[in-house]
Amino acid sequence: MRRRGGRTTWAAALIALCAVLSFARPASAQGNVTAVPPLFLSAAEVGQIISQAVQEAQARGRPATIAVVDRVGNVLGVFRMNGAPVELRITTNRNIPAGNGLEQVETVLAALSTTLGVVNGAPTTDLSAIAKAVTGAYLSSSGNAFSTRTASQIVQENFNPLEFRAPGGPLFGVQFSQLPCSDFNRRATAAFDGADPANPLGRPGPKRSPLGLSADPGGIPLYKGGFVVGGLGVESDGIYTIDRIINDIDTSDDELIAVAGAAGFDAPVDVRANRIAVAGKTLRYIDRDRTDRNNPLASNPAAAPAFAAIDGVLGGRVGVRDYFSTGAVIVPAPALRDGTPYGDPTSGYAPDPTGEVSTFGPAIVLRDPTNLANNAFTPRAGTGPPGGLALTANESATILVNALKVAFGGRAQIRRPQNSFIQVTVSVVDVNGVILAMARTPDAPIFGTDVSLQKARTALFFSRVDAAAQLAAFNSPVASTVLVPPQPVGNNALGVPIGFYANIAQAFIQPSVFTDGTAWSTRGVGLIDRPFFPDGVDGEPHGPFSRPFQLWSPFNVGLQLDLVLDNIAQHLIFLRTGAAVETPMNCTYLPLIGPLGISQLANGMQPFAGGFPIYRNGVLIGGIGISGDGIDQDDMVGFLGLHNGGVALGTGVGHAAFAIRDDQLSPRGARLRYVNCPFQPNAGGNEQNVCRGK
Repeated sequence: MRRRGGRTTWAAALIALCAVLSFARPASAQGNVTAVPPLFLSAAEVGQIISQAVQEAQARGRPATIAVVDRVGNVLGVFRMNGAPVELRITTNRNIPAGNGLEQVETVLAALSTTLGVVNGAPTTDLSAIAKAVTGAYLSSSGNAFSTRTASQIVQENFNPLEFRAPGGPLFGVQFSQLPCSDFNRRATAAFDGADPANPLGRPGPKRSPLGLSADPGGIPLYKGGFVVGGLGVESDGIYTIDRIINDIDTSDDELIAVAGAAGFDAPVDVRANRIAVAGKTLRYIDRDRTDRNNPLASNPAAAPAFAAIDGVLGGRVGVRDYFSTGAVIVPAPALRDGTPYGDPTSGYAPDPTGEVSTFGPAIVLRDPTNLANNAFTPRAGTGPPGGLALTANESATILVNALKVAFGGRAQIRRPQNSFIQVTVSVVDVNGVILAMARTPDAPIFGTDVSLQKARTALFFSRVDAAAQLAAFNSPVASTVLVPPQPVGNNALGVPIGFYANIAQAFIQPSVFTDGTAWSTRGVGLIDRPFFPDGVDGEPHGPFSRPFQLWSPFNVGLQLDLVLDNIAQHLIFLRTGAAVETPMNCTYLPLIGPLGISQLANGMQPFAGGFPIYRNGVLIGGIGISGDGIDQDDMVGFLGLHNGGVALGTGVGHAAFAIRDDQLSPRGARLRYVNCPFQPNAGGNEQNVCRGK
């Protein structure tokens, strides 16, 4: 495959072929787990991990900030070595002009700092370390171990990065998930958790990440007994970036410090990303490991001192407001913590106690940790639309259960061993974006919880006849009242008019788009959100939701970022300065609708496959989102789950009519896609074309 700047060598091709062949070797049976044992990291083990990492960092002369989280994102320890960088620079080394997007978020932060009369609000390395640790934990399971290097490979403009005429990464856009402004991901401190009428007793489930998911090498998952129990993140150079060239072998200090820290808690070799192929291409895990023939480590992890011997000597524990602190204020030195065992109700994830959604397999539901008898998202009736059209509790449950049935019977893409069933999270929302039902297979990666909800809401939002009007009504108090001089209503803090994206789309696709009721899947939305249209055709114009490629990077994507940038900046100011006002639990300043008063994209937009709008006899009434496996598998679970659920119900609930689906549109002569299901998708048979005609 040709790539920019040169050709892949025959040696590299041979290595890739060997990697593909290794994928077919016999594997452990972990990928098909139906129950997860109550394993967790103890505070003593957290100290051991940090001490091993500190020893390696000291031996390499690269003082670092190190963070450890559990599987659901609780921060168990943050340690900053003496001399480690404090402030973080965000860059992809693509020479992006100043003032554009998250790469230059300092532009917004500096303006906010001046306006608020506070010290520099630049992001800090403890936040990068936490984001890397969360990424390693959230992207992984007992059947797949993904690192932040893996994440870098699958979010760039080409897959693989820099390959000529290759489409965008399969998880293009996932970096803008687990956001700190999410109305779904829980905040660690009750003082900042906010009110939620749907969950008055607490907010179960995964914690947020201060910078979303990371694509900067230095974050890896942690395992015990073959099961993921957390993640480790390292930041030693103060540069938050991506790996632009993946077909070489880097010597990354951050990654090697993490490798040393994870000794004794390593991912099983057989489930690491480099044993998994997507679209015929093997993924990357870490570039250099201590098991290499020439051990790249500068220290022996087994010789690391006790944590007590380094704490206060080589550095110290760092309090991080609402991530690693004992209250609402920044605390200098919290104690290291035990993790929570995934599968125990205190983690927010546990087996379904009612059996309502476990008809076809052992489903996991989100549990309310302050009222352990209750499911947090027991299938319920919708809050709209009126006139008897809203989804009933039985309908939301039937759609959910049928989607899980498809997952339990389907063949996974990103799991070992081969023929493991699909492990995903399923979310169903009503026409106001309110969660009606959410459940998951037992070992689905955690990241898919938030992302499945993003997909359901994204498909719903862009299928509304008032989508363009809602974009035009964007009203950020950060931009219009906090900044000096203020931005006009409709602009974000970088001066981008959000409604302009709809105008561009109308000129690019057709004048009525986002006002005419076209049914948009997240696959369709993703195709107009790429820096090249058609996707992967280098040199073509950008899609209407994307930045021009000259300005584009994974940190500076376009509409997906511009909707949430003000919230991210406000959160960073809150963390760095002790400002009283935290970012609201609502990621976009779109109009608030429905009884819960949330925006349609309250946890952010997500532009990759797996989300579909739900209709009743042609009327839009909700959305379904799937996340956790390959994108075609996500598509199939959502598409067939909704179709089969509708057939079982016989109440007029189901997919949009063929005539209004986004695949009837052909901007610039390139037809969009609504759904794409995998070949031979079922583990127990050879059926093909399972989505055709539905």
